Amino acid sequence: MKNLIIIAALLSVTVSNAQEKIDNILTDILKNNKSIIANHQFWEAKKLLYKTGLNPENPKFEYENLRGNNGNQVDYYIVQSFDFPTAYIKKNQVANRQVAQSNFKEDAFRQDILLKAKQYCLTLIFLNKKQTELTKRSENASEIHKAYQQKLANGDANILDVNKAKLQLLNAENSMRINQSEIDLYNQRLTELNGGISVLLSNNTYPLTAILPAYETLEAAIEEADPNLKSIHQQNEIDQKKLELSRAMSLPKFEGGYRSQDFAGQTIQGIHLGITIPLWENKNKVKHQKAHLKFNDLQVIEHQNEHHNEIKQLYQKYTSLSIAIDAYKKLLSTVNNNQLLNKALNLGEISSLQYFMELNYYYDSYDTFLDLENDYHQVIAELYKYQL
Repeated sequence: MKNLIIIAALLSVTVSNAQEKIDNILTDILKNNKSIIANHQFWEAKKLLYKTGLNPENPKFEYENLRGNNGNQVDYYIVQSFDFPTAYIKKNQVANRQVAQSNFKEDAFRQDILLKAKQYCLTLIFLNKKQTELTKRSENASEIHKAYQQKLANGDANILDVNKAKLQLLNAENSMRINQSEIDLYNQRLTELNGGISVLLSNNTYPLTAILPAYETLEAAIEEADPNLKSIHQQNEIDQKKLELSRAMSLPKFEGGYRSQDFAGQTIQGIHLGITIPLWENKNKVKHQKAHLKFNDLQVIEHQNEHHNEIKQLYQKYTSLSIAIDAYKKLLSTVNNNQLLNKALNLGEISSLQYFMELNYYYDSYDTFLDLENDYHQVIAELYKYQL
């Protein structure tokens, strides 16, 4: 019982370290990833652009000095043009919503990068775990090969048995090399995401994952936090405010100022007032905004349907994988074919052909379990993308 408690405690620490290691890598990538940094700068520039052009036009000053036979004439005036007052309110409302939307788009971009990084981490854990298994297989194959070479020398085996053992060893060593190249590849991919700063993940234990909540609860949480859906809803509000702005811009514009005229020693001065009637300039702008608003309404519905189906498919896959993994865990925890087969081979109860066939059958089953386990954690990562 004491040993079981110690093993459980060590496993808990290992699992906790795995989660901490992944979290640290994601934190570094968030800080160092060039695409995230560039995207942030892009949207900061966009925010400044959205805040541009919200004020009245610049005041206009004109000066004229006309010379004639009857004397000189000097004219000057200062004029300030204004849109209808409600237009400035609507412009600010549009800009504020565009700024909010840019935050949602930046969040969505960040989540895509961090999800990719997390999936790479999970793939590395899978490959590291597989490498540990392949190392055991290679060591076992080496022992079997040496044993058959000794048997051949003693006359207890033939060259065919030695060749089978040699082929098994060769396959194991090649699998290790290929798997190691995959490990190097995914560490390099993580390094690229980390802005070129080296990343090395050597964990072979997955982080602890809690049982997912009911589908309806999880879907509601994802939908509520989904930055893409928020961005589309925000676009709907932007289009609504742009429609209101188009109507405001269809109202008259005003201008006011001061004018002075000096001629032949006389000065005439006074107030300048003007009004612009928008008869043709904004024609069809309101209709255009109404059409765009309907289009965006359809986009919201389309995204919700696509997202609903995507979440449902992922959740169904998660459920199926959970059942399959539990079944494999129960079987593999009670069966250790390596030891049983080695014992049967040494006692002469099975032939070399039977041994290698049974051993490969066990290896294939364990590889399937590792693949399912990796798929399981990858699906959970996708479902919890909204938390990144």
